[in-house]
Amino acid sequence: MHTTKMKLLPLLFALSGAAQAAVLVIGHANVPKLDPATVQKIFTGKAIEVAGVAVTPVNASPGNGARGRFLQTYLNQDEEKYTAYWTVRRYIGKGAPPKELASAADVIAYVQANPGSVGYIEEGDLKPGLSLNVLARK
Repeated sequence: MHTTKMKLLPLLFALSGAAQAAVLVIGHANVPKLDPATVQKIFTGKAIEVAGVAVTPVNASPGNGARGRFLQTYLNQDEEKYTAYWTVRRYIGKGAPPKELASAADVIAYVQANPGSVGYIEEGDLKPGLSLNVLARK
């Protein structure tokens, strides 16, 4: 019996890892690859240009699973901290939070149609044949 449990343990770890899909930062075809620090600067309003390309971030809507994982993975924040951050920035005149879109399909369509735009989706939402760049993956 003990050996059966030991054999199942790696399978359980593999399944739990599969459930946690990577979050991809995607960009219009004209946006270059990004490192995690630059992604953080873009989504916190501290960078508006990368390698000579003006960038415009877009967020998934609050409550979206990709948004929660993105905030945690790339910005090391939760929804409450991120909202508070942008509340203060708006109050002191340092900008407004990125536009929010309802679904991964909306984010993809927006990024494809708008030069310089940067968004994020779950890895499973990336379909072949899309004209966009995968800028970062975590």
